[in-house]
Amino acid sequence: MEWDLSIVLVVYKYSVVAKAIERKLAECGYNVVVVAEDYGRLKDMADTALLFIIYLPGDIADDQKEVETLDFIQEQIWNSGTNMMLIGEKKDRPWLIQHNVRVDSMVWLDRPVKMNELEQSVLSAIHGKGKKKILVVDDDPSFARMIKEWMKDDYQIYSVTSGMKAITFLLQTPVDLILLDYEMPVVDGPQVFQMLRQEPATRNIPVIFLTGVGTREGVERVMALKPDGYVLKSTTKSKLLESLREKL
Repeated sequence: MEWDLSIVLVVYKYSVVAKAIERKLAECGYNVVVVAEDYGRLKDMADTALLFIIYLPGDIADDQKEVETLDFIQEQIWNSGTNMMLIGEKKDRPWLIQHNVRVDSMVWLDRPVKMNELEQSVLSAIHGKGKKKILVVDDDPSFARMIKEWMKDDYQIYSVTSGMKAITFLLQTPVDLILLDYEMPVVDGPQVFQMLRQEPATRNIPVIFLTGVGTREGVERVMALKPDGYVLKSTTKSKLLESLREKL
């Protein structure tokens, strides 16, 4: 799937407040997708989600079915590494943490929602604590999916399918490292690398080139650009993770 910078707003029931949250997020410049049922599709949406916001019902601690729904929603999202944010009653948070320790690692915003606090909470959820963030830039979705699967337990992984989408993404969302395909159509890896180094917001982000050419000449051509390293596309999972640990 292609990255679309969407925030997924997950609600138990679409309401006036949910609509106000959706409107505020849109005003902040985010694409917003609302999911009010069919939570099973959340797992597939994780590849294109910047953040999942779960708007909890006010009586969740008193309703076992609603708690089970929250557990199911979290299970669909958790292994993807995508950040989650919860909006709920302040009194319910300690109980929910006791029920599910994962809740303690998520940004929490109290109900009733104050719209002037929503934007800051969203930014904290996107850019705050948690796993190191890696952006994969590769026009081959199958290869991107494979290495995302390799890395997801240790890092929070985003992916885009073109150089220009990478630039757009990085101007809005900082990451800790970029895995950049050397050979891409239209705007190739070296061109993207040059643009990243010219932009103040991205010039200091480590970049590791992904290349399918393992000849001496090919490697020398890649390293002449002075990236922070290179990884052959024929590499193994263990070697890739070792390279990332060295840089991060």
